[in-house]
Amino acid sequence: MAFAYEVTSHHVFGEKRICIGTFTSSGGDTGGDIVTPLHLCEQMILTPKTSAPAVECAVNETFPVAGSAITIVTSANVSGYFMAIGDGV
Repeated sequence: MAFAYEVTSHHVFGEKRICIGTFTSSGGDTGGDIVTPLHLCEQMILTPKTSAPAVECAVNETFPVAGSAITIVTSANVSGYFMAIGDGV
């Protein structure tokens, strides 16, 4: 299996839209693209689902960025959660 993600919910907070979901890197994979329903992503927060202290997750983009392909980089075989903040859903 490779990188996979799932958008699990959308919320509106004032003028901003929030998109929440999960991601999984497996089979030695180290990240991939998360496609959100946002027109413009201004921030993405990544939280690994692990107790290992050496696990890393990073967004490999310069914000703001189109929400259609936000590249993340992780340590190998990491699962976790994301929250994207921006405009439009």
